[in-house]
Amino acid sequence: MENQTFLSLNPATGKLIGTYQQHTDQQINKALLSADKAFQQWSQSTLQERAALLLAIAKAIRANVEVYAQLATAEMGKPIAQSRAELEKCAKTMEFYALEGPKMLANEIIKTEAKKSFVSYQPLGVVLAIMPWNFPYWQVFRAMAPILLSGNAMILKHAANVSGCALAIEKILKQAAAPKALFQSVITDSENVAAIIAAPQVSAVTFTGSTAAGRKVAAIAAQNLKKQVLELGGSDAYIVLEDADIDLAVNTCFEARFINSGQSCVAAKRFVVVKKVRKIFEEKMLAKIKAASFGDPTDTSNVIGPMARFDLRNELHNQVLKTIEQGAQLLCGAYIPEGAGAYYPPTLLSKVKKAMAAYSEELFGPVAVIIEAKDEKEAIKIANDTEFGLGSAIFSKNRKHAETIAQQLIQAGNCFINAAVHSDPRLPFGGIKNSGYGRELSVFALREFVNIKTIVVQ
Repeated sequence: MENQTFLSLNPATGKLIGTYQQHTDQQINKALLSADKAFQQWSQSTLQERAALLLAIAKAIRANVEVYAQLATAEMGKPIAQSRAELEKCAKTMEFYALEGPKMLANEIIKTEAKKSFVSYQPLGVVLAIMPWNFPYWQVFRAMAPILLSGNAMILKHAANVSGCALAIEKILKQAAAPKALFQSVITDSENVAAIIAAPQVSAVTFTGSTAAGRKVAAIAAQNLKKQVLELGGSDAYIVLEDADIDLAVNTCFEARFINSGQSCVAAKRFVVVKKVRKIFEEKMLAKIKAASFGDPTDTSNVIGPMARFDLRNELHNQVLKTIEQGAQLLCGAYIPEGAGAYYPPTLLSKVKKAMAAYSEELFGPVAVIIEAKDEKEAIKIANDTEFGLGSAIFSKNRKHAETIAQQLIQAGNCFINAAVHSDPRLPFGGIKNSGYGRELSVFALREFVNIKTIVVQ
């Protein structure tokens, strides 16, 4: 393997902020062997010992929040207030699993004809986590909490442009006095992932990223008969019905679309608005977008920062231009700003129709799309007319009716009513269709990477 160097560029300035040497095959093999050794010991620890480590990790996160937040903002451009909030969410999730997780993993007694029968949850081994750059801490810690609590070890292959964050997470674990090699980051490119998945020390894989990359990971893992959890792309529809509180819908849809500068799998990608209220929703949304400040992510007055990479900005811009050429109406944005940085202005497209790029493709950036539906029935049909099925939302003053739609008619892993989709450690998170399978968070995450073992005593 060629020992290449990864460059970390600040997307707000375009300046080099760090270089990272790719780990050699020998270094990766050493990491895998030591992780397996750490697992052998950690798997014999008590749930109370594991919970104590999670609490120590939460404490270590909070001890240097500002340092870690500034690093994330520098590496991928996240507005600084959001970087700080991301770290606090990581700490709270560790605390949730430390306090509630042991009860979830307790033996479950099942009454049968036998003298005793129960289900026991035993760890699988070393779990490989392949994570993206958009939430460089949250994606890792939300996977780490259930993985470590259930007795597994963890190897992280992070996105190259957030290698600094990957190594910072190692420091957090060290500060928390985690057992040596229980968690390790390997700095490597995607070409070496197949060999790591196939390594005998790896028992399972959790992946968050694009659908195309997820297919490749799933194929390699399946070929080696290894469990996977996949959280892939999304094109979340936010349905605005006739009886919606329009101001609430606009404010919520704005936040859900532009948080993290629009770079989230579970962001609001499509605003599906019924004809009767489309015009007023559009006018209010346009005014809100025009009032939004974007720029330097270290300035807390800016709600939108740069995109994480220049190539991602160019790809998004091409999707926007293609959609306009196909007949969509541009209401604001859609230009490459002058000056340094991978900035893209908050953009609003209306009159988006089927067969246009913005109708079917995932737009991973600060671009909002309005699709008009003639009525509720058509709105539901449009919402489901996608290859994805991650999140969705419905805005209506009739909560009972909206709940029925959410439960019975919407094809997605998450559906929120009069609120933005967000992850919560108390609730399962994941998708269907081309948004992946398996679940993160809540008790369901604890059941993903364990041997669900039946014990019968006669």
